[in-house]
Amino acid sequence: MDINEKDYLVGKATDIRALALKMFKEIGKGHVGGAMSISDLLAVLYFKRLNIRPEEPRWADRDRVVLSKGHAGPALYAALALRGFFPVEECLTLNQPGTNLPSHCDMNRTIGIDMTAGSLAQGFSASVGIALACRLDKRDSKVYAIIGDGESQEGQIWEAAMYAGNQKLSNLIAFCDNNGMQIDGTTNEINSIEPIADKWTAFKWNVITCCGHDVEAIDAAIAAAHTETERPTMIILNTVKGKGANFCEGTVASHSTTVNQEQLDSALAALGRN
Repeated sequence: MDINEKDYLVGKATDIRALALKMFKEIGKGHVGGAMSISDLLAVLYFKRLNIRPEEPRWADRDRVVLSKGHAGPALYAALALRGFFPVEECLTLNQPGTNLPSHCDMNRTIGIDMTAGSLAQGFSASVGIALACRLDKRDSKVYAIIGDGESQEGQIWEAAMYAGNQKLSNLIAFCDNNGMQIDGTTNEINSIEPIADKWTAFKWNVITCCGHDVEAIDAAIAAAHTETERPTMIILNTVKGKGANFCEGTVASHSTTVNQEQLDSALAALGRN
C-alpha cells in the first residue's frame, strides 16, 4: 500500500467517525464505543476491498457484509452513505420516527444492509449460511462478518464457527472487534474469551491478528485471507473502544453514552473535521 492510498483510507475512516458522531449527537446518545472501534475496518472494506455496486445494491454477485454486532450500525450507515448508497443527509435521521436507519441494522429498511442484526451472535450464524449459499450457487462473492469480543461470549458464535470450519468455508472472512470492553465492564472481568486466537484455530479457522486501527495492517490481513482456500479466516482486530471520540475513548462508559454539542465539537476538532 503506497502512502497516498494509506492517507486516503485513513481519511475515510476519519470521515466515518465524524459522521457517526454527528448522528449520535442528533439523537443525543448511542453506542459510540463499538461504532468508533470498527471505523478503520469499514474504511478498508468499503473504500478498497468490497466488490459492490452502490447503484445496484442487490447485485447478486456482490460481496456481503454482516455486522453481527448490530449496535455499531451508525458506523456502517456512515460508510454506506459516504460510499454512495444513500444521501449523507439521511444519516441525521438515525432512530428518528419514520427513519430508514434504526439503531440496529435492518436489511428491509436500509439500502446496502445485507443482513438484519439485533440479538448478538445471530448475524454471525447468518453470515455462515450466506457463505454456504454463495458456494452452492457457485458465486465468487466474499462474505465479511463483524463480531464483538463481548458477543463472543455467546454460545451461538461457537456453534456457527464449528460448522463453518468443518465446511471449509474459505469465502467467509470474519473480524473480531477485540476492544476489551462490553456494556458492564471489561471482557476479562465478566467472562474472558482468552486465548481467543487459540479458540478459533481449534475450530479449524485460519487466524490472523493485527492492529484494528492500522488500515495498512487490516488490508494486508484481508489480502492474506484471500489466499486461504481450505478454511474460513478470523481476523482479530486489537482495538480501542470509542477510538476517535475523545470524550469517552478507551472507557467502558463509551459502550452507550450521551453525546452533546460540546462533546461533538471537541471530538470533531481533534479529528480535524467540522
